[in-house]
Amino acid sequence: MTSEITYAEVRFKNESKSSGTKSEPPAGKKHFLVVRTSPQRSNFSFSKVLFPLLTLLLLLAISFFIAFIIFFQKYSQLLKEKKILKELTHNTLECKRENLTMEEKDWSCCPKNWKSFSLNCYFISNESKNWAESVKNCSGMKAHLLVINSKDEQDFISKKLDKKAAYYMGLSDPEGTRDWQWVDQTPYNKSATFWHQGEPSSPDERCVILNARSSKWGWNDVPCEPLQRSICKMMKIFI
Repeated sequence: MTSEITYAEVRFKNESKSSGTKSEPPAGKKHFLVVRTSPQRSNFSFSKVLFPLLTLLLLLAISFFIAFIIFFQKYSQLLKEKKILKELTHNTLECKRENLTMEEKDWSCCPKNWKSFSLNCYFISNESKNWAESVKNCSGMKAHLLVINSKDEQDFISKKLDKKAAYYMGLSDPEGTRDWQWVDQTPYNKSATFWHQGEPSSPDERCVILNARSSKWGWNDVPCEPLQRSICKMMKIFI
């Protein structure tokens, strides 16, 4: 940094060597002393104050920015959860905390009075309807008639049923060609079926029930018109 130059007017008094008398310098003639001063010390002190202040302001700005991002994420999640709940036809959910792999999801929920298994919820209806009405009843609850994909699922749901009753499933043969179709468009897998022995038995029986024979639960093809109970299935709600 360039040093400042200050000019100070200085008057000198000369003493005569020979006579010892004092003499004044010629009128109008002045002598100037150049004094150099450096501002480095004052600037250094100012920097010592300014740098911590700027650092503090920067940290405050970063903290505010991080807090804003966290708040925005939480607010967005809250709006999403409210939207999910608003779209549901169920007034009450029963939730439990699980170690889920779904990103940012901590709770799995089923509507009240539904059964929970794996990633799904099940509603066992005690009302008797034909197959088409049972399909419509499940659809009205944002669910579908029971689709079974594994033995574990078959065993789980069977333990919840009344052995004296039969329950419509979401499996049917609309054309009577033995081309079985699930209501949720899941491909029909012959190796993952649980038919009673001798079933399916007739092309005229185009719908399927889950019932017990000698205390063993299995599938049976039946006409679609008789009134039976039913089981609805839906995916859990994750929040």
